[in-house]
Amino acid sequence: MRYLSALILALMPLPALACGNAVCLVDPDSLVLPEIITFDETRSGYGPGYAVDDVLALSGAQFGERFAGQILSTAGAHDSVAGPAFAPLTLLPGAQGQNLSVVSFMGVAVLNGYGHAGFPKRDAQGEGAIAILFDSDQSALSIDMRGGEQGRANILFLARDGTLLAQVPVSPVGEFAIAFMRMEGADDIAGVVVNNTDPQGIAIDTIRFGKIPDLS
Repeated sequence: MRYLSALILALMPLPALACGNAVCLVDPDSLVLPEIITFDETRSGYGPGYAVDDVLALSGAQFGERFAGQILSTAGAHDSVAGPAFAPLTLLPGAQGQNLSVVSFMGVAVLNGYGHAGFPKRDAQGEGAIAILFDSDQSALSIDMRGGEQGRANILFLARDGTLLAQVPVSPVGEFAIAFMRMEGADDIAGVVVNNTDPQGIAIDTIRFGKIPDLS
């Protein structure tokens, strides 16, 4: 068991141990995350995509707009979700046409949030918030971002009781993976909300999460 603890500590990227924040941005390649979600097997469409008007449930997590108790406002064409949530953490979809869509693009499928202008308007695509509720609590995760024109994202992390653990800004956003680790490896991240104010909006693709197996 002592060896396993030392191994896990060795695998943890230094920023997670030293950044001083509740949730740290880390190098995605430094994490060992055994569970993967893609949207490639989800019903999708070209252009604006296939509209998802309810919570989207996949293996390991569900997707919507925000959590019950959070404040939804707008920043131009973009959604802005803020604050803690009610306990227990409960995922909510957006209003009709303002939730999600799954888009086929260059051989893969990506998930868009739709802003208040509504599906299928182009100035709503990628402008909406995306909330993720994990089936089990996490200590680390990574998200592949798609689109983005050097704008900004703000990622909220919530515990199962609705407590807001951290807000992590990401700027600029573009076509790359971003990864996060809870300070000192605490495993209490139950939900995530991705806000953005990118001029063209953003989508998300592959999500990696899960814990290193306990070999003791």
